[in-house]
Amino acid sequence: MTAPDRATATPATAPATTAGAARPQPPSSTYRLQFTPGFTFADAEAVLDYLGSLGAGALYASPLLEAVPGSTHGYDVTDPARARADFGGEQGRASLAKAVRGAGLGFVVDIVPNHMAVDSTPVNAWWTDVMERGQGSPYARYFDIDWSDGTLLLPFAGDEESEEEHEHYRLAFWRRGNAELNYRRFFDITTLAAVRVEDPEVFEATHGEVLRWVAEGDVTGLRVDHPDGLADPGGYARDLAARSGAWVVVEKILGPDESLPVSWPVAGTTGYDALREVCGLFVDPAGEGPFTDLAVELGVPTDFAAVEHECRALVASTILSAEVRRIAALLEPSLPEGVDVEQAREAVAAVMAAFPVYRSYLPEGEQDWATAVRRAGGPAAEALDAAVRADPTGELATRIQQTSGMVVAKGTEDTAFYRFTRFVALNEVGGAPDRFGVTPEEFHRRAAARESGSPDTMTALSTHDTKRSEDVRARLAVLAEVPDEFAAAVRRWSAAHPIDEPSLNALAWQSLVGAWPVTADRMRAYLEKAAKESKVRTTWVDHDEEFEAAVDAWPAAVLGSETAGEVAAFVDGIVDAGWSNALGQKLVQLTAPGVPDVYQGTELWDLSLVDPDNRRPVDYAPRRALLERIDSGWLPDVDDSGAAKLLVTSRALRLRGQRPELFRGYRPVPAAGPASAHALAFERTGLITVATRLPVGLARAGGWGGTVLPLPPGEWTDVLTGRVVTGSAPALADLLDRYPVALLVRGDR
Repeated sequence: MTAPDRATATPATAPATTAGAARPQPPSSTYRLQFTPGFTFADAEAVLDYLGSLGAGALYASPLLEAVPGSTHGYDVTDPARARADFGGEQGRASLAKAVRGAGLGFVVDIVPNHMAVDSTPVNAWWTDVMERGQGSPYARYFDIDWSDGTLLLPFAGDEESEEEHEHYRLAFWRRGNAELNYRRFFDITTLAAVRVEDPEVFEATHGEVLRWVAEGDVTGLRVDHPDGLADPGGYARDLAARSGAWVVVEKILGPDESLPVSWPVAGTTGYDALREVCGLFVDPAGEGPFTDLAVELGVPTDFAAVEHECRALVASTILSAEVRRIAALLEPSLPEGVDVEQAREAVAAVMAAFPVYRSYLPEGEQDWATAVRRAGGPAAEALDAAVRADPTGELATRIQQTSGMVVAKGTEDTAFYRFTRFVALNEVGGAPDRFGVTPEEFHRRAAARESGSPDTMTALSTHDTKRSEDVRARLAVLAEVPDEFAAAVRRWSAAHPIDEPSLNALAWQSLVGAWPVTADRMRAYLEKAAKESKVRTTWVDHDEEFEAAVDAWPAAVLGSETAGEVAAFVDGIVDAGWSNALGQKLVQLTAPGVPDVYQGTELWDLSLVDPDNRRPVDYAPRRALLERIDSGWLPDVDDSGAAKLLVTSRALRLRGQRPELFRGYRPVPAAGPASAHALAFERTGLITVATRLPVGLARAGGWGGTVLPLPPGEWTDVLTGRVVTGSAPALADLLDRYPVALLVRGDR
């Protein structure tokens, strides 16, 4: 089976950018849509008028290229030269692009340069050609395959009896993959094989169609998936920027104190760094001690560094052992006397587990590399260090950097975050569970730095990959203000309905409160995933059937008991504070430096958990109706409808689109008075955002009292309520009497 002709055709090229050229124009904001076989190009076209009314600056689309039939996410691309047939094919894509331009919106597309979907069946024409022709296939160089034994290992057989010795490949039992795989993949997913986009021919073949869309004006921005898996992320970013001239952001997870390499010509990240900062603002640091005490009482680990390292080491030695083996083989010729290959493998795993960030980008990021080597220690690690430094752009250095991100992501996000469940509002992609909240001072410092260094970066609160939605986190943040009450409740509930694994038990009760009201089916699916990701009592491949059955029965048992009434009553006591936090973090994100993204449906309350829960279809009819009521002059209450969040979202997005000059600069606007710590305010240029922090503590202290917000000179109007602000230092009790947030604009609106 041969690849389609279009896959090897020379792609149309976009205008090149040069040093000193104008920076690509970013959208005022983006609205992420998840395309699926049930939500197609035509469906997206039908909601463009709503997105325009909402104030979105650009449609931000999940991957649109041909993928595995039926795929609900699109990251399993099978043909990068075709728009996906499930969505309406090229005709549907072109129609949507025309409609997007007609609506005055930008069009940002998610692209997947790191990998493609593969199988032992003809799902991918390039891969099938490699299976049939081996190293003689023109596509053999497209994939990152180790041909040292002459054949390709395909770990897709259901059992050992189904294994087969073909001319160019071996169909092997799937359990052999983690240890024996000889092609690089996306994390531990054997059906996603890595693509060598560092090869110019491969870059052309995999990017030509999308670059044509950009060149023809159909696409104005690109979101790059998983750049850490690439051989040379910086070189790739430079190639993409030169070829596209588009606004480009990368899905790069930054540590709390890490920055993107300065040599990357991109606007910034997809916003997980901003997510940590914004959400952390609404977490009371005083709750850390009580939550730690509760974790100790329940048997939940409280040393995050130890848990994280244990999980990374586990991942490196099990599910990514094939990758470790391949790297160690490259190091073998450089090993000193007395150090064998097994020690080399241990050193490789130890160094990757010890990274302070996801990966280094040698020669940039040398300090992070040195830290990892020092933490690992030993003669084998020293030999690895010497070999990498001798050739920092060679295969050994490249592979260990590519793989370190896999170890960190699988070890930290997909394992440790399900074991260290002390306070799960902090356990988010790009999060730092050991940092209990973000102070206003830290937030202001980082926001000012973002405005200065990367003003066109994306910011986010919810994405298709977040562990829980923004509104779940907002409600969970309230728990940090009522830790004793929550601890007492968890003790009662756990006594009645325990899960026989402490970390999962703690996670379950927090998740139930955060997502309430939630069905048993949704909780069952969530807990099944959490239990397997944590790898404590069961995993995706090695099952503890008895434990899984008990976890599976837990949601229905809880929801069918008196405990459900207690949970409902507890949530009733914190729901208002959760709404306050949700509105506060939404307005802060939408108006702070960066290009804010609104994940589909989150303009209303959204209490979703991890995927696939957060990828459920969105009903736009009630959103349209509510927005029309708001535009007719209705000021909704803060209630179950979520209309207040729609008001905040639409007013902020429209202002960004209509008056971009307001969204420049950054400086804190401090409140004055007894409750000043509960106000977070900042000015851009003639625009001031005001949000309430820690609402439970504020209420317990008697409210705002005499606290005021001194304003810069001028007449200010709250665009949320339409009220003109009176006085140069309005009382916060008056300014925030209708909503816990305000958006002030100086002069005429």
